[in-house]
Amino acid sequence: MTTNEPGFRYLHAVDRDALAANPDSRYSQRLFDRSAGADQAAVNYIRTPPGDGSPRGMHTHAWEQLFYILDGTMTIEVEGHGDFQAGPGSLVVFPAGVAHRNWNAGDVATVHLAINTPAPPLKDAS
Repeated sequence: MTTNEPGFRYLHAVDRDALAANPDSRYSQRLFDRSAGADQAAVNYIRTPPGDGSPRGMHTHAWEQLFYILDGTMTIEVEGHGDFQAGPGSLVVFPAGVAHRNWNAGDVATVHLAINTPAPPLKDAS
């Protein structure tokens, strides 16, 4: 069985063609969420170009949100404290209900995995 077959739920890959189609733009892909049968966690792959960041500015969630930084450096603000720098290999933890925001103040795109637990409703999965 390959990952392209309907019903295969154990491997979820980044769509490299879609990622490469617009290399200088924001890219977000849901890798695993309620639409794939998740209840306990949701995972998104996100690329943020320089100058871009949290689309909602300071915000909170009813779920825990973890960011694992793969590339670039993300700047974060948590409860009015910042600007913290998170580089590759960093785990950023936003507890449920804690106001936060993130952005890319650097010269190259940041890439991170956003892990939400429990899995938020589909309309709020970012």
